[in-house]
Amino acid sequence: MSTPAVVTVIVPGRDVAPYAPQALASLRAQTLPHWRAVLVDDGSVDATSQLFREAADDDERFTFVRHDVAKGLGAARNAALETVTTPFVAFLDADDELTPNALQRLVSTIVESGSDLVVGAYVRLRPTALEGSAAAGAVTYAPGDVQPWVTASTWPERRRTTLAEHPEVSGNIVAWSKVSRIEFWRRHGLRFPEGKMYEDQIVAQRMYTLARAIDVIPDVVVHWRERADGTSITQHKDAVPVLHDYLEGLRGGLAVLDAASHRAAARARVRLILDMDVPPLVRIAQSHPDDAYRRALGAFIRDLSARAEREGISLDPDAAPLLDAARLW
Repeated sequence: MSTPAVVTVIVPGRDVAPYAPQALASLRAQTLPHWRAVLVDDGSVDATSQLFREAADDDERFTFVRHDVAKGLGAARNAALETVTTPFVAFLDADDELTPNALQRLVSTIVESGSDLVVGAYVRLRPTALEGSAAAGAVTYAPGDVQPWVTASTWPERRRTTLAEHPEVSGNIVAWSKVSRIEFWRRHGLRFPEGKMYEDQIVAQRMYTLARAIDVIPDVVVHWRERADGTSITQHKDAVPVLHDYLEGLRGGLAVLDAASHRAAARARVRLILDMDVPPLVRIAQSHPDDAYRRALGAFIRDLSARAEREGISLDPDAAPLLDAARLW
């Protein structure tokens, strides 16, 4: 009799045929073999559906779900959540890769601690060489370094901590660097917002505020791909609708922390947003052809800067010139 799976990995993807084979291979290479994965094709028009279906045909650990019409990452993840029967759940976007020991490390940690969730580190997977066209997929990628905000959220290793004790964990806002208890999701009715980009920001803060105990580990568990062809959502922050969703996600995450009276975590998020998220947006806005982009970003920066000043939050002095200019928009 085979050992039952202990964790379900939810893998949504839309038009990710050039990258999905690497994501699926990273699952098959896990040192923890007792997993299942729900592959959700969200209305792809390329070969993604075929790749997912073939994986499910070849390996019983994979389950294939197809949306004939694209519904977005939030809806794809929510549909898969309804099917989870294992004690633990994780997420992996179909253009990213798990490191080989990721599930073993995350699952063993949460089993030993009894916490509601465990949070790991991640790095960017950046293109390093291009042979021919990016569209043809002739690209090599290499992982970068762990960024400072990721280190702050996951180092040093902690067991059974809380958001109050470790407010910097609030900077780890991605869905796919964590393993959590499915009972935790169901107890609190956790679901991803649908019809929005950057849908994981609010969910992450809800998880942190609701968790009775949190584990953090410094191990890199995911390689987060920066696509050479520029088709990732995070590579389209110059689009006004994408900016609106991005700012809405940032505001929404802060609102969750404020509503739960987690002042230290909210302060940490304000500082990180102004130091890290805002400067690249200001650089885009400086030459953007649409004044609506500058107006939306300027209003956001004025509100958050006023809060930082009111609460005495120290910011990166290197970002000050950009923030000062943007407040005038």
